[in-house]
Amino acid sequence: MDTNAAEAPPQDRVSRVLICILLLVTAGCWAAMIWATVLTYQQAPPIPERFLDATGKVLMTREDIVAGKAGFQQADLMDYGSLYGMGSYFGEDYTAEYLVKLAKDVRERLAQASEHSGFDALDPERQAAVTQHMQRALRSVDLTASSVTLPPAVADSVIALRDAIAQALQADDFEKGWTRAYSLTPESAAQTADFLLYSVLTTVALRPGLDYSWTVNWPPEPLVGNAPTSASFIWTWVSFTLVFFGIGAVVAIFRLYIEHPAPQETRETALQGFAAPTPSQRALWKYFLVVAAVLLVQIAAGSLLAHYYTERAGFYGIAIDRWLPFAWLRSVHLQAPIVWIGLSWIGAALFLAPVIGRREPAGQRAIVNLIFWVLVAIVAGALAGDYLGIMGAIRKHWFWFGNQGLSYLELGRFWQILFFAGLLIWSLVLLRAFWPTLLTLWRRGHTLYGLFRAEHLLWYSTLGVAVIYAFGMVPLAQPNPSFSITDFWRWWVVHLWVEWAFELFTAAATGYFLMALGLVTRQLAERAILFEWILILVSGILGTGHHMYWVGEPGLWIGVGSVFSFLEVLPLFLLVLEAIDQRQKIASLRDFPYRLAYLYILGSAFWNFVGAGVFGGGTINAPLVNYYEHGSFLTLNHAHTAMFGAFGLLALGLVYLALRYLNGTRPWSDRLGVWAFWLYNLGLVMWIVLNFFPVGWPQLEKIYTDGYAAARSLAFYNGTLIWQWLRMPGDIVFAFGALLMAWDFVVKLRRAAQPA
Repeated sequence: MDTNAAEAPPQDRVSRVLICILLLVTAGCWAAMIWATVLTYQQAPPIPERFLDATGKVLMTREDIVAGKAGFQQADLMDYGSLYGMGSYFGEDYTAEYLVKLAKDVRERLAQASEHSGFDALDPERQAAVTQHMQRALRSVDLTASSVTLPPAVADSVIALRDAIAQALQADDFEKGWTRAYSLTPESAAQTADFLLYSVLTTVALRPGLDYSWTVNWPPEPLVGNAPTSASFIWTWVSFTLVFFGIGAVVAIFRLYIEHPAPQETRETALQGFAAPTPSQRALWKYFLVVAAVLLVQIAAGSLLAHYYTERAGFYGIAIDRWLPFAWLRSVHLQAPIVWIGLSWIGAALFLAPVIGRREPAGQRAIVNLIFWVLVAIVAGALAGDYLGIMGAIRKHWFWFGNQGLSYLELGRFWQILFFAGLLIWSLVLLRAFWPTLLTLWRRGHTLYGLFRAEHLLWYSTLGVAVIYAFGMVPLAQPNPSFSITDFWRWWVVHLWVEWAFELFTAAATGYFLMALGLVTRQLAERAILFEWILILVSGILGTGHHMYWVGEPGLWIGVGSVFSFLEVLPLFLLVLEAIDQRQKIASLRDFPYRLAYLYILGSAFWNFVGAGVFGGGTINAPLVNYYEHGSFLTLNHAHTAMFGAFGLLALGLVYLALRYLNGTRPWSDRLGVWAFWLYNLGLVMWIVLNFFPVGWPQLEKIYTDGYAAARSLAFYNGTLIWQWLRMPGDIVFAFGALLMAWDFVVKLRRAAQPA
């Protein structure tokens, strides 16, 4: 039966059961997340008031460490190297690199003190004894004490290494791709060194009453005896077992209940045919042009980053390091997809607003224009502040207007607040536009169930995108003293945005479009969205824990994070099943006008499963695998295939859907868009085959055999130069696809502006 939203019958029994389960799952998962948050605060590595040597001399204080953590962010060190494996894979991991240097220096001093000889001159038996002595000295440091007296050899090594780190921070070393930290003074550089050394101690100092360190023995380092705990083995086994049971259960439930025909099935045609675009829909042209432009900026920055791995001292002989530091280019490369993917989704939702609300609210065009220019101002201001902060031009107010120095959250706090406000306004504007339909659908039942129709779910997902972003601003006015707590809230945004809010939007938007185009009934669309939301909530919220394994978080995250992270595969697997059904339905229609849009959306489903599922939740999230893989090129493989493949292709598909509607009965060709699609996919495959795997697998083996510091060293990367150069063919293919798509956008927008 063909109908419209206003005539849609109330939900059937299956949908009502799913709504009840959804509410229970939501309450249970968020309650568990609140409980885990409390434990994370209670069990994060403490920062002692002072560190002393054997004579009582103060080596560093809590104030020094806290100021150094701020210096770490101000200099954006996280976009050159990494801390606890979090950050960039280009430079060294500071915790692993300085852990090895500290351990070797302590070992040498102990050898001189006890054997009156250098360590290398000792026989193997005495070397083993000195090494064990060094390991006991480092593990004996009690970070829970207010005043920590370091063993003499450790104290002397800390002093020597601190001075060396501080000097290195303020000196260019273009051979390793390092541009000095312009934003640091000699004093703040020394404090940053204090913070880095404190972080090193958390990787070996034992938690009270336990036999593993504050970072659960990460990084893997034979020199200090860091190895996986038994929990990593146990929870890896449990996770693999549960995911296979889960896949079977998902298939059974979907086939038996979700796809089962409902009584009084209805089909809707809100997007069939082409009505005259409303003023607000026509105003969206500039959103789509900026999407293409920012994608090209991201590709340009990414190409320069990839070249840095092959020629660290310049760009084909041009010394760009001094003016375009790797850290700044990486921050641009990470922020750009958030901008263009977010702008695509914002534009697509604003495009849908008059369709869902069946009217053009007064002043909607002006609001659409206002949101656009506010977002442009935020992007321009954040980009300028990012660069000026890294180059040391913004010192006093760097936290507010410069680079905040957190990977994926580089925006200064002022720009973050504006961006959050923009997202919130966008969601409220959509509510205003959707309202007549939302109210009508609810009134048909006058029950709680009536608040969970497809249109309601789509709007709830936009609200989630806005609200979750706010947690990246905890605390609001200054950096948190603890990196563990800071990283905890960072992942609330980075993970919960992607694995929760973005996935909710993906499921709701895809389901609504299928329904509005008459490809599936309303009942099937709503059941599928509700079922996917349940799986996304179960896996996505507590699945955040797989980022918390080795960053000084409580040990509970290994169990919670691994189990729920593996379950992330389930909604992605369901998306693939639906994609196959969608493809079959579309293939049977002769005059389906949105084939190009759905080519991108189906590609998104595929890469969502492969990039986020197979390369993410299904493999690297296993604690035992992640212990060695964390922060390696295999993580780059997951990040690129999941971010662009899953969410980027969906965003571009939504843009093409809007462009097709705006063009109406005007001449239309899918050719350039199809070429761009296959070039994108070919580029992704070439990255995997020619760069990520050939570098990532030997790196993983190196970590397993020689330790994390060795696998992240310049010496290792210099041995992979042929594979680093082979990143270029994929870059060229991918960039050519983006150029074709950008030109296609221009052509289609110009045609849409002409009289029909």
